[in-house]
Amino acid sequence: MKIIDRYILKKFLSTFVFVVLILVLIVCVIDYTEKNDDFMKNLVPGDVILHYYLTFIPYIASLLTPITVFIATVFVTAKLAANTEVIAILASGVSFRRMMVPYMIGASMIAIISFYLNSYVIPDANKFRISFELAYVKKPFFNSERNIHVKVGPALYVYMDRYNNQRDIGYQVTLERIEDDQLLEKMHASRMEWDTVSHQWTLHNWQRRRINEEGEVFESGDELDTLLYLGPDDFDDKERMWETLTLGELNDHIQLQMSRGSEDVQIYEVEKYIRYMQPFTVLILTFIGLIVSARKSRRGTGFQIALGFFIAFVFIICFILARAIAEANTFNPVLAVWIPNFLFSLVGFFMYHTVPR
Repeated sequence: MKIIDRYILKKFLSTFVFVVLILVLIVCVIDYTEKNDDFMKNLVPGDVILHYYLTFIPYIASLLTPITVFIATVFVTAKLAANTEVIAILASGVSFRRMMVPYMIGASMIAIISFYLNSYVIPDANKFRISFELAYVKKPFFNSERNIHVKVGPALYVYMDRYNNQRDIGYQVTLERIEDDQLLEKMHASRMEWDTVSHQWTLHNWQRRRINEEGEVFESGDELDTLLYLGPDDFDDKERMWETLTLGELNDHIQLQMSRGSEDVQIYEVEKYIRYMQPFTVLILTFIGLIVSARKSRRGTGFQIALGFFIAFVFIICFILARAIAEANTFNPVLAVWIPNFLFSLVGFFMYHTVPR
């Protein structure tokens, strides 16, 4: 690595850190202002609030990483161009492609670290952050689902009319065991209640019908304890649960939800695709930011920085739309998530032919 590479890389990384710190500070101040009334109303201890913001800061920093990388690239390169340093670098025989190397090295370092943090570190921090918000900021959650169907085993299915998550009771419950498209056992209970001591379900006013080679066997009773691969957590608020799962936990949860035939599995798959997509977003936005700001402008660096913010805003809109399309399952989720990267890659390669050589 040459002196010019170290010079640009140092400026790029230091500017990135500075931009992240400034934006995170602004977001934290705004967030605290909005939530302060909730903190006071719920008498949240100061150390708990501090712990919350210690988990909130890395989440916001990660969320803003692609945009902050882009802004840092535009700011550094625009300053180099304004000081005629870009012209001097190109005049010395260094090609524009070669000048991109320290930017790409810095962007690759940020992308790798960001991927690791998003996959393994930040999800663990989000467990406390989201539970804190649900406890002190959000309104209490009431499960309003009706006609709940869940597959809890290779051949075991559970149906209930509704579930009260405040009391952990399911009503009008039916359990069916089906093998090779044949109904072997069916049980019905007026309600199913979670026992917090034994950590199992208790069926009340149950009737069971078993089918075997000799015929049918009917049984009934007032109470019956049963173990199911199902717990109260499966009926709790699933809001942003995908943000609390590490990459390994996310893959396991996707497999579990697919085996149960859950309708919300698409959201978790989209989250996994986004985690793999984001590092490439960092590289693409660095590439575009460099192209946008490499030419010395008579309008000054302010115009180039403003243009950079505009492009970043357009990217955010494209990303939000792409995620909505992917979660709606109206389009292939992998392709939908990658739409912003594809579009901005094309824009970047088109703009590449306009930069000075």
